[in-house]
Amino acid sequence: MPVASFEPKYMKVGVLTAALQELTPREKRDPDPDLAIEEWAAFAREVGADYMQLSAALHPSEADVPPEAMLDPVANTLDLRKPFDKDRAKRVQKALDAHRLGLSDLGYFDDMLHGEPAIRKKKHDFMRRVYDAAVLLGVGAVCGFVGRNQKLSMAENLLDFEESFVPLLKEAKEKGLVYRVEQCPMPGWTTGDNWHNNIAYTPGTWIALHRICEKHGVGGQFRIHYDPSHAILMGQDTRSIFQYLKDEGYDFLIAGFHVKGQVIDAKGVSAWGYGGQTVERGDCIDGKPSPNAADHLNAWKKQVVLCEHELPGTARHDPLAYLQNRTVDWLDHQLAARELLALDVANTDLVVEHEYPPARVQDKARLKPILEGSIAFTRKIDEAAACMYALQREVLPAQEIPVQGRGREAYRS
Repeated sequence: MPVASFEPKYMKVGVLTAALQELTPREKRDPDPDLAIEEWAAFAREVGADYMQLSAALHPSEADVPPEAMLDPVANTLDLRKPFDKDRAKRVQKALDAHRLGLSDLGYFDDMLHGEPAIRKKKHDFMRRVYDAAVLLGVGAVCGFVGRNQKLSMAENLLDFEESFVPLLKEAKEKGLVYRVEQCPMPGWTTGDNWHNNIAYTPGTWIALHRICEKHGVGGQFRIHYDPSHAILMGQDTRSIFQYLKDEGYDFLIAGFHVKGQVIDAKGVSAWGYGGQTVERGDCIDGKPSPNAADHLNAWKKQVVLCEHELPGTARHDPLAYLQNRTVDWLDHQLAARELLALDVANTDLVVEHEYPPARVQDKARLKPILEGSIAFTRKIDEAAACMYALQREVLPAQEIPVQGRGREAYRS
């Protein structure tokens, strides 16, 4: 009888640099932008990460959305006000090498289908600068959103995607890059009542969008950077999503992961349902958007009245909540990824994204043990899943030894 070796395969554990937005004070980093990357590389190694997802964003002086209107202000760790040239790339690579750190990808999370042409052009131009930086840094992927044109219906947005987003993917293909889409619906992006403001929010639309991409020869450029917190937000569970993709022949679409959870507040769901708060939020006055930008933060009540983000490891172990899809079952998440998706596991990135509000301390000394603990938790959970998968799917079957029990099932009601 053949004997299979026990050879678990682990994923690559990293961290998104938006976890600590001002690690380097702005008075130091603005005149010397790459200092922020150097100091983040050192910090990433201190907290136990092997990779960074390098966050890029329009500089606060250039952004169209003021920081006070953002639930989680973005981080321009990668500052692209000036061209990112070979000299800058060498400096960044030197810092990465010094700390034995890799880059998973570059992240720029913005609305690429913005309804105002001038603002959309500004965002597309910035994404092209992110592309150029990725090429110089030898990174094969960028991560971001698709967005939504608020002036159009969802069906019309598919046409807008084909007309204006596909050209961005063609440019990515020319540069040898893949565009990984995070699926957050971004309900607080607008003071209107739309919940789905990033049309690539769920497997049904991923498939529709990928078919458009295939038609134009850029199917290979469109991939998903899956974040289970957004599935919880919409009443979905990871295993069923992965099973659906496999059933439909799209198990190849997911190419990376944000490790971020969501904890549903049952009382909030009782009050507002999974559509969230759509009246009397505080972002409008007399039925119109408030002239005070800080009030626009209240648009996020569509989401936060019914849930709160989880930094992996910070939510209590709650088997009932797992079964109700009210928080992420991290072990089953990692098992399902191996069992149902077409992954090159050893080259798949797990990027810890920190958006748990009470722990969003922007102080290095206080944040360090928090991130350190979460990254360690993520690594151990992945290792446990890898060991279970290797034992149950490789070692035991080779000797015709049955696996016990049933395990969690997709589509279960």
